[in-house]
Amino acid sequence: MSELNDHHLRTAGPADTAALLDFWKSAAEGTSISDDPEGVDRLIARDAESVIIAERDGRIVGTVIAGWDGWRCHLYRLAVAPDARRQGIGGALLAAAERRFTALGGRRGDAMVLDHNELGRHTWRAAGYAPEPQWSRWTKPLG
Repeated sequence: MSELNDHHLRTAGPADTAALLDFWKSAAEGTSISDDPEGVDRLIARDAESVIIAERDGRIVGTVIAGWDGWRCHLYRLAVAPDARRQGIGGALLAAAERRFTALGGRRGDAMVLDHNELGRHTWRAAGYAPEPQWSRWTKPLG
């Protein structure tokens, strides 16, 4: 996909599922109902280009999921390895996601950020994102 200093950006493939799940356990805040092999496999099978991975020396050091449903641009799982933070990886991942959205015809990116994730909130603000206080996220587990 692109080079960033000593980091390489690429999209995910089927062989990445286990490594992504392991990475998110150590680098991401919280978990999701879809954080299992079946959920990640479905995502990659449906739209592998939505999962953008930053690597250094063959090791995942960052991720973002840039989901596009044909109408909205959703950003999930922006995560950077603790030992690789503050090196521009998060910004590079967001820039790649935004390029993807623009090429697909997207008009606005949105992200769900945990209220207590101060580091994440700082990263999103630095990238030009802002919370919309008039919205609340409503959910219902299915199945």
